[in-house]
Amino acid sequence: MIIKTQILRAAKTRHNQISIKKNKRHLAVQWLRLHTSNAEGCEFNSPARGQRFLKQNAPGESISPESPGAGQPAGGTGPRRSSPALAPASPGPLRRPARREEAGPGGLGGAAQEGAAGPGGGASPATRASPGPRLRAVSAGRGTRRSSREPLRDVGGVSGEPVGGRTWLRGAEVGGCRASGAALRADLAELEGAGERSAGGPRGPGERTAAGPVASAAAPGERGGDGAPGRVGTGASALFAGLQDLGVANGEDLKETLTNCTEPLKAIEQFQTENGVLLPSLQSALPFLDLHGTPRLEFHQSVFDELRDKLLERVSAIASEGKAEERYKKLEDLLEKSFSLVKMPSLQPVVMCVMKHLPKVPEKKLKLVMADKELYRACAVEVKRQIWQDNQALFGDEVSPLLKQYIVEKESALFSTELSVLHNFFSPSPKTRRQGEVVQRLTRMVGRNVKLYDMVLQFLRTLFLRTRNVHYCTLRAELLMSLHDLDVGDICSVDPCHKFTWCLDACIRERFVDSKRARELQGFLDGVKKGHEQVLGDLSMILCDPFAINTLSLSTVKHLQEVSAPGQPHDSPDLLLLLRLLALGQGAWDMIDSQVFKEPKMEVELVTRFLPMLMSFVVDDHTFNVDQKLPAEEKAPVTYPNTLPESFTKFLQEQRMACEVGLYYVLHITKQRNKNALLRLLPGLVGTFGDLAFGDIFLHLLTGSLALLADEFALEDFCSSLFDGFLLTASPRKESVQRHVLRLLLHLHHRVAPSKLEALQKALEPTGQSGEAVKELYSQLGEKLEQLDHRKPSPAQAPETPALELPLPTVPAPAVL
Repeated sequence: MIIKTQILRAAKTRHNQISIKKNKRHLAVQWLRLHTSNAEGCEFNSPARGQRFLKQNAPGESISPESPGAGQPAGGTGPRRSSPALAPASPGPLRRPARREEAGPGGLGGAAQEGAAGPGGGASPATRASPGPRLRAVSAGRGTRRSSREPLRDVGGVSGEPVGGRTWLRGAEVGGCRASGAALRADLAELEGAGERSAGGPRGPGERTAAGPVASAAAPGERGGDGAPGRVGTGASALFAGLQDLGVANGEDLKETLTNCTEPLKAIEQFQTENGVLLPSLQSALPFLDLHGTPRLEFHQSVFDELRDKLLERVSAIASEGKAEERYKKLEDLLEKSFSLVKMPSLQPVVMCVMKHLPKVPEKKLKLVMADKELYRACAVEVKRQIWQDNQALFGDEVSPLLKQYIVEKESALFSTELSVLHNFFSPSPKTRRQGEVVQRLTRMVGRNVKLYDMVLQFLRTLFLRTRNVHYCTLRAELLMSLHDLDVGDICSVDPCHKFTWCLDACIRERFVDSKRARELQGFLDGVKKGHEQVLGDLSMILCDPFAINTLSLSTVKHLQEVSAPGQPHDSPDLLLLLRLLALGQGAWDMIDSQVFKEPKMEVELVTRFLPMLMSFVVDDHTFNVDQKLPAEEKAPVTYPNTLPESFTKFLQEQRMACEVGLYYVLHITKQRNKNALLRLLPGLVGTFGDLAFGDIFLHLLTGSLALLADEFALEDFCSSLFDGFLLTASPRKESVQRHVLRLLLHLHHRVAPSKLEALQKALEPTGQSGEAVKELYSQLGEKLEQLDHRKPSPAQAPETPALELPLPTVPAPAVL
């Protein structure tokens, strides 16, 4: 009798199991038909996915008798079963947008642990086999079967599943619960056999195993599936520690709950209910999104982004409305409450926005930002200004790369391969130059902070003294005028050079100093009060700007040509003022170095002897040109003077002012294509004050002007005077001269006589100590010459002159006598 009872019981149990499997398969077929026809975009709207799902749930698979899957349509209102694993599946997990710094204490942070997740996102077999002592408390409740009133769809939040659409915490992100979640997933995989989603709808085998491949494909140091970095240690708990200050439960709370509870599923559901999105209407809407294949991550991320954008807009509105004291008080209170979340990447923009609109961030918080490199890089420039004004070394580290970049850009412009009078180094207008990247970035870094502006000026003075590079003077003027363009009155009103620079900038734009602006500039110089002579140091630095020197020198040469014959240079007040400004600009380095702020005295002989000598050259040129235009019968045999007074050469060697004016006069006659005047003055340029004739700026302008004399390069005498008598004399000792000569030949090599070109190529050949720039230019010249040789036609043999066959004239025979 006992044996019969056991047999009947076994048969009944087997019958129940077969019925459950048939019902389950029937339910899957109905679900497939329903969603294939009605749910466009659902997960199983293709026959292939349906077949995979049916194969996944074939007979032989066990199912819990208490599970409410049989006979209940998917996506209904009844209880649903969770997936076999709590790990995020690729189609629809909800992952926290914030980047996890490290796993919490006892957690399994990093790709080494997370990459070992098996199919369905569960832990690896080794992890499931030995959960460890930390998981024993959680495993104590594993044998409990859930009833139909205890759906598992809300337990996914442990590893990122949307908990009824209300949570976005994950095990590893909330302080190291991933090991606990792995053990739970192992038990739930045994408990759940239907393969349905936690929010409704079955899942196919491709989705069950999605977490494994995705996790394994993640890059080292990233969480499987979301690409966020996973770092080992206690960084994750520290990252979300600020949530406790705001009364929001974090990973530590969830870990403690899961460690001490006997029914982890109920504990998880309760945690999700307390910390999720508390909207009753959301419960019926989320299953609808699931049926359309919309991941919970996408839904929650969109809600979060929308709320964050609204909050950022509200912070900006608070910063612009109401009285200053009230709005700053609100921002300070908001910063005090939210600063604990500054290391959460998802909420960091809000905290940074609050700090950005505060004119004075508390010192303690500034120190915390400065001590953390990531926070320092993330904060707005408005916050960085408050840090920089008390940390000159840090500000110097930020400014130094920009200053180096500026110098490189200027030098690259001087050595440009393009040779042209119209498009040279001085062609861009001042306003165009101020739109450069470096000037704009410096302007933004300075803002309205006078202290930072003073720091930048001090950096420029120091570098100018250290290197004698006049481009730092250009940057000093450009920065001031860039702030002027933005109407930054806080700085322009306190800089004593502002109005002077503004007037000079207008002169540079016109490339000429007229009488009206000359009087304004003179008024600024004469208005320097006693006891404020230090202003002359900044004025001299602004006048040392190459663009200012170029404008003053061109204006000086033009005034020399306009001086009437009976008059003398000392009778022109505008000319004397130009010389005064030139002297102040050229003496900038000596003045700042010596700290003696006095205008340099002008040499008397410069006005009484040198300028009249230049005027005599102008008269010689004018006389010769007029004579050449006379008719042949009226033209007298006049030769152009080719001798150069020794005093002229002496002035160029001993006086900087004379040398500067003389060099610009040479540029002037070159632009006029006056070959005779150029050949006359070239010998005097070999030895000049401070080798100014071999400076980059002068050679840049000279080579551009020589392009106008391209036809003269075919003459042997002209090439010998220019190259052998002037340029090549400094080429061995100054590499920059060699670069400028190569630039000139690259542009005019086809005009130079072949014999002379070959000799120049040998003379300019780089040595082992030559720089890469010289070698590159020489290589380009070699390629140009090879192309030129290939273009020349080979001399053809001259055809023989055909013999002339002229018919003999017929001569009548003489008459016979």
